[in-house]
Amino acid sequence: MQTLTQGYRGVRVLMNLNWDRILYTGALIAALYAGSYIALM
Repeated sequence: MQTLTQGYRGVRVLMNLNWDRILYTGALIAALYAGSYIALM
């Protein structure tokens, strides 16, 4: 039972780290897209 709890906690931490990375990548892509849109106007 303890191993199951620790495994679940590890998966949860991994999901939190990946969510942060996905959000950062999305913000970077949005910033690049906005910059190119402004440059073309």
